[in-house]
Amino acid sequence: MSTVDPRLLDAARESVNFGSLAPIEPLLTIYGAGAEAGVYTDPNGALIKCRQFGEVLAEQLVRRSGTRFDGSKQIERIQALERAGVLTRAAADALHDIRKIGNEATHSHLFNVRSALRSVEQCWQLGNLLLLALSPDDQKPRSFIAPQPPSPPQVVEAGDQAQLDAINRRLEASQTELTETLTVLDATKTAQAVEAEARLAAEVELANARQREMAVAARLAALEQQLAALQDSGALASREPAKVSAATGSSFSKAFRRRPPLNEVQARRVIDDQLAAAGWVVQDYSDVNPTAGIGVAVREFRLATGYADYLLYVDGKIVGIIEAKREGTALIGVEQQTAKYSAGLQKDDQLAAWRRGEPLPFLYESTGAETRFTNRLDPKPRSREVFTFAKPQTIRSWMQQADERPDAPTFRARLQHVPDLDPKGLRPNQIQAVEGIEKSLADNRPRGLVQMATGAGKTFTAVTSSYRLIRHAGASKILFLVDRNNLGEQAQAEFDNYVPIDDGRRFGDIYNVQRLGGRTVLGSTNVAISTIQRLFLMLQGKDLPDTDVDDDVDGDPIEPDSPVDMVYNPDVPPEAFDLIIVDECHRSIYGRWRAVLDYFDAPIIGLTATPTKQTLGFFDQNLVSEYTYEESVIDGVNVPFDVYRIRTEITEQGATIDAKTVVPVRDRRTRAQRYLELDEDYSYTGNAIGRDVITEDQIRLVLTTFRDRLYTEIFPGRSAVPKTLIFAKTDAHADIIVEQVREVFNEGADFAAKITYKSKGEGNDPKRLLQDFRNSPSLRVAVTVDMIATGTDVRAIECVFFLRSVRSAVYFEQMKGRGSRIIGADDYAALTPDVAKGFTKDRFVIVDAVGVTESPLVDATPMERDPSVSLEKLLQKAGTLTITPDEASSLAVRLAKLASQLDPAESTELAEVSDGVELREIAKQIAAASDTDAVLEAEQRGGKSEVAKQIHDGVAPLSGNPELRKAILDIRRKKDLILDQVNADTLLGTDRVAYGKGTHEPVRSFREYLAEHRDEIAVLQILHGSAPGRPTYAELKALAEQVARVPAIGSIETLWRAYAELGELADPDHKVEVPDLVSILRFELAKDADAESDSKIRPFASEVEDRLAVWLAEQQRRGVEYTDQQQRWLSTIVDVVKTNVAVEITDLDQIPFSDLGGSQRFAADFKITSREAALQLLDELNTELIA
Repeated sequence: MSTVDPRLLDAARESVNFGSLAPIEPLLTIYGAGAEAGVYTDPNGALIKCRQFGEVLAEQLVRRSGTRFDGSKQIERIQALERAGVLTRAAADALHDIRKIGNEATHSHLFNVRSALRSVEQCWQLGNLLLLALSPDDQKPRSFIAPQPPSPPQVVEAGDQAQLDAINRRLEASQTELTETLTVLDATKTAQAVEAEARLAAEVELANARQREMAVAARLAALEQQLAALQDSGALASREPAKVSAATGSSFSKAFRRRPPLNEVQARRVIDDQLAAAGWVVQDYSDVNPTAGIGVAVREFRLATGYADYLLYVDGKIVGIIEAKREGTALIGVEQQTAKYSAGLQKDDQLAAWRRGEPLPFLYESTGAETRFTNRLDPKPRSREVFTFAKPQTIRSWMQQADERPDAPTFRARLQHVPDLDPKGLRPNQIQAVEGIEKSLADNRPRGLVQMATGAGKTFTAVTSSYRLIRHAGASKILFLVDRNNLGEQAQAEFDNYVPIDDGRRFGDIYNVQRLGGRTVLGSTNVAISTIQRLFLMLQGKDLPDTDVDDDVDGDPIEPDSPVDMVYNPDVPPEAFDLIIVDECHRSIYGRWRAVLDYFDAPIIGLTATPTKQTLGFFDQNLVSEYTYEESVIDGVNVPFDVYRIRTEITEQGATIDAKTVVPVRDRRTRAQRYLELDEDYSYTGNAIGRDVITEDQIRLVLTTFRDRLYTEIFPGRSAVPKTLIFAKTDAHADIIVEQVREVFNEGADFAAKITYKSKGEGNDPKRLLQDFRNSPSLRVAVTVDMIATGTDVRAIECVFFLRSVRSAVYFEQMKGRGSRIIGADDYAALTPDVAKGFTKDRFVIVDAVGVTESPLVDATPMERDPSVSLEKLLQKAGTLTITPDEASSLAVRLAKLASQLDPAESTELAEVSDGVELREIAKQIAAASDTDAVLEAEQRGGKSEVAKQIHDGVAPLSGNPELRKAILDIRRKKDLILDQVNADTLLGTDRVAYGKGTHEPVRSFREYLAEHRDEIAVLQILHGSAPGRPTYAELKALAEQVARVPAIGSIETLWRAYAELGELADPDHKVEVPDLVSILRFELAKDADAESDSKIRPFASEVEDRLAVWLAEQQRRGVEYTDQQQRWLSTIVDVVKTNVAVEITDLDQIPFSDLGGSQRFAADFKITSREAALQLLDELNTELIA
């Protein structure tokens, strides 16, 4: 880029419209000011400068967003920015207009003046968007000040009058907009007085602006040659986009797309429209008529303490106030002003108040873009953000409720009076969850999360809570969101059939349960059940498909292309529900549907078996109850699992079909098959199997291996195929698998079936097939894609078979959960031909044919950490107190399994020798002592001796009771169950997976550590952007020491090697140092935001060097050049940052900086005259090199 003449920049900085852009890009200021100065004297030249402004601005957007494109033309830049989502439609149109207008044929002078005036304004609008995007702390409304003509334009040609009229209209509109921008509403003054002051201020500012315009024009005219030389030089060179992270680019793009903030006058118009949309009649004080509607909002209502922006009447009674503010105002700081006005009714107006002598109860603060609401009738009233204002009918119902129950006038107040929970019929984990939900709501927490293992009764818990909240807290409507539509039917059945212990009638006979199917929620509905997709359609005013039609097509959830935008729907207003319960909430809250939940003014309770860091963040870290899968196994609520791995060459390495081979090709849509001769070799990887290519022999080999090992290694001693659920990649893949299952097992159609969403279109009712799989002993194998992946109970499933990979840990846990359910002994025997009556399901097996259990994204570690040790040996080691924590964990699982198999006589036999303590309670005690976290805490308290003591206390019921140990063994032998561990090098590479195997274990443990200690790790919060500051070496060192204490990790060197073996390192040979934790944490945060990311962990030192190079390039582009001595300083700073993470001002007098002359020489070399300036430079460098 050519060097910019500093005189040009100094002159252009005085521009009232474009001077503020100089720190961002000097060329924007120069071209903008030049165009502005020439609107009337040289409109053609002004249009050319506008076009150059547009090119420079587009180049800025490309660099700051990281957008890549091929080409060098402006139209290509604009199109690329549109595709990347950086430009709104309006911004793209403005850039196109500016680009094209200068190329059009010459028109009359006044036509060109009008075009130039419009183009200059478009340049200002685009520049203002850039300024706002880069200045998040300065979001004040701004106004374009149209350049004034030096003298009134004259009509000299035919048609000029129309052009002149248009110019004058635009100049008048500009003055009006400036007046509105300068309007600052004052509660002590009338609106007319404020408007008059703003008009006067606008006239003064326009006069000042005119003087500055003339001065700028004169200075630029004197520099005409320099400006022409700058234009002729091609100052805008095509440059590569800056190396910005995906998160940084996305953040900038989102900021640039935001519309400019509203001024106070514009905000009032928006508020008027919002009130009208909600059903309020909006009036001026001079026209006040409280009976004009159910709800009336009166502007500029005179109070004893000033003027209320809006006073609210409902049924002729004064009930509330709205305080309107300029957009960008922090509304929380306005609450006290609103509260003051709420108690400021004049004496005569008190006669119309709903509650005389009391402050008004319903208080709003609003900017038109943000609205907060306070209900002073709540126990501890505090404001909360709402989508818009409540309907008058809603406030009328609130008034009626308050009149009926003055002691508990609101839902939040009634929550304080809910009676204690009767625990009858509830498990301890369900009691904890119900009480936790009610306490969270009573504490006015907006969000709360229930973590409960799959199969532990989440829906039953939600129904119990819903019943109590409707009956005892007066909740009028509860929204229950399910993940998929077919689960809505199950949820409705569970609600309808729930029988509360204090009534005796079915829930469905007491309250109305509705699955959303129309355009509104019925007034009589107490519980509405829906998916997020159906709810969104309803809010959009669209007809919903029949409730029997699923929201998924071909097994894939319907997802919009971008996050949905919400608009107000008066038929389903934000206050429609008192509570929202979201079952398996991940897709709803993190996907593109989040705005649907944010629309409603209701607390949200999430239910999940698999909380992630994002889940906990959305729910404000408010985990109201926690019940893990491991706890559910020990309690006998679920069964444990084993993993059986099958490896094949094609699965892991793919294959190649040679050219000239004739292969069958099937149309995905019609399923019609044809034959194709390959022109060239066709190579595919294992990941393509099932999606792009179906290898029949791979499926056949896997299934044959499964069949041959089923009764010897997977389920020893069994003689019939256990209920097996196979997950396929696609519907076509599922078809081939079903065919191969029947062939390999030599069985008919009643043995194996495909159960997918497409089954209905193929003449098979998937609901009937699912019912058959659940209840028929003959249907042994079901093949699905996604339909049975979540929430569908088939309790007899003992084998979950993966012939597809899974990228989501959450989804894997849901799929895995299909096998974890317990089943009664009689039902189990009826559905399982080779199981004797009285026996129960005590485990399930994950058969992994694709490596899904080896992915670092999933947790497939069996609870039984050492399955190779016999129960007899474990009991012996417990008796001699030589048992290890891992062995104790295995013993707990074995005892829990056995407890689930005991008949009454056997339970009595054990109780006689155990002092009445149940076997399951002993298992729970041992499990609690050997829990990984408990062991770690014990080690931190007192080292290995404390761990040993804890384990000894856990197994005390066994160690001191040899008679009990013998009785357990005798009963166990009667059950005749076999536990067999097969080596990994057996035929075809089958093996059972035990704890600690696989190189991903340290990485998995590290991710668990991050999730558990998220609130304690300051560095993580800083890098995430949720806490201010920069990471320090001391914080990183402390984190490294904490991580090293995690048993599966031991040191950051071990962690680094584990990442290397997973292929996640850009430089596997790099020797890890403490600062590299910054790179690791950045990598994990990026993975959380984008699970599909292909980025790798780079050494921290390499990242620092690259960041310096980017910073220097940016400085050079801005015309800043550094001397050799300054370069030495910068190089030394980088070296220090690589090892110490940051440079402080006190470091400048220490080695190695003292070798360069210390702080005084630093100040001299950089021409710094104050300590503040030095701090500013170091802070900028630290931020650029680290953040």
